[in-house]
Amino acid sequence: MTTVAIASSTQLAADGGAALARMGGNAVDCAIAASLVSVVTEPGICSLGSGGYLTIAAPGEDPVTIDGYVTMPGRDLPAGHSPDGAIRAHMEYGGGVDLVVGHASVATPGALAACGVASRRFGRLPWVSLFEPAHGHARDGFPLQNVSYNYLRCSQDAVFNWNEDSFAAIHDPEGNLLRPGETVRVAHLAESIELIAEEGPEAFYSGSLATLIEQDSLANGGFLTRADLESFEPIIRDPIAVEGETWSVYTNPQPAVGGATLAAMLMLMRGRPSEGWTTDELSHWVKVQRAVLGFRRDRLDPSTDISRDVEALLVAARTGELGDFQPSPSTVHTSAVDSTGLACAVTLSAGYGSGVMPPGTGIWMNNCLGELELNQRGVDWPVGIRLPSNMAPTVARRGDGAVLTIGSAGSSRITTAIMQSLSNFMNAGMTLREALAHPRVHVEEAESGWQVAYEPGMPAEELDMPSRAFEDLNMFFGGVGVALWTPDHGFSVAADPRRGGGTAIAGT
Repeated sequence: MTTVAIASSTQLAADGGAALARMGGNAVDCAIAASLVSVVTEPGICSLGSGGYLTIAAPGEDPVTIDGYVTMPGRDLPAGHSPDGAIRAHMEYGGGVDLVVGHASVATPGALAACGVASRRFGRLPWVSLFEPAHGHARDGFPLQNVSYNYLRCSQDAVFNWNEDSFAAIHDPEGNLLRPGETVRVAHLAESIELIAEEGPEAFYSGSLATLIEQDSLANGGFLTRADLESFEPIIRDPIAVEGETWSVYTNPQPAVGGATLAAMLMLMRGRPSEGWTTDELSHWVKVQRAVLGFRRDRLDPSTDISRDVEALLVAARTGELGDFQPSPSTVHTSAVDSTGLACAVTLSAGYGSGVMPPGTGIWMNNCLGELELNQRGVDWPVGIRLPSNMAPTVARRGDGAVLTIGSAGSSRITTAIMQSLSNFMNAGMTLREALAHPRVHVEEAESGWQVAYEPGMPAEELDMPSRAFEDLNMFFGGVGVALWTPDHGFSVAADPRRGGGTAIAGT
């Protein structure tokens, strides 16, 4: 019998993964199924038209990361076509965000292709089975989750209301935004999911859905073509490895920058905080963030040779020579481990959403070309190149056979949320639930320079730098999910209270 522990962004998603476990699925099957439920039932947060990564550790094998992140579109654009479908927007989310939406903000999505590779290589159940929970929600409708409602309140005018199909999916017949608990029914979504389930990822990348996506893109000033979809290939990469005293951590490699950022922070925070978040430990953590995030801003974000600059970051972190440091929305994540020791971490993102829903598909598309805080170059990329990402799905192994999977939502806060959760658990001796519920600190850039954003319970006001206080735990600081299996004690699983995440343990 195989038992699986799942932590996901909502209870609906965790329950979807558990359903696969009861059908005999392993950790990879359950993680993919839970992720599919998330992208279907969290409108505004993510979608099938997303990009993402899966980091997987199978017993007796080296861990791998399957890169299905978005690429720059624009292959075989018709002569005279002008990709002018960009809409600049602003929304009051997380203190205010400038972004670009519309058809010219859509990058080539790779999430479904990456899930297909993971299913074929590591899964146990047929591809069609992975879609059963998501298809049921799309067919019957699903209750609007609080996390989606709170995001849609901020984003509907900027992102979703300009597109007729997008507007109809999240509003009642009188034009009012649906309230939490009210039923969402997205026209054509169930039919699209059924097609992808029966025909495989090819239905999206080279079948009838690809035709509808291209037609809508070209008719409305987008870059995305059928040739972009047909040419997309997931890449299997060796993750970045960080060897600690007890745990070995494996995370997302370049060309993504989130894994390298997390790895540098892990090196500089080795063993800390050993006795809780005192003022000295917090001061150290803030210095680490300023050094690593400053390197990212100055070197990684504008990089023209990301492999060279990631290696420079990791070398500087190992030697403690990083900057002035001296040692002294939108994303969904699922973590799953099973009783064989198989671990899978899946993080998917559609950016803040483009508002684009190609007619007849029910599928929202990403705005990863217009997610300006992470993609500072906008559309100034060679066609086909992977865009930068802060996602960092991560697995960790211990010498006794224990295995852990972790990841987070949260845009630019992903790596700091994961880092603090790992530090709390591995170094401060907290349980997984305590580690995720503990207050967090994130160093951010303001007009006047660096400042500390923090939740109550952290002594940030004692630091000698500007700060921004939050009244309570806040989804701004991420949405971590973590699952752990040890040979001696079995399963532990936790989901971030900031996001109302869900957990499940199930098996055959």
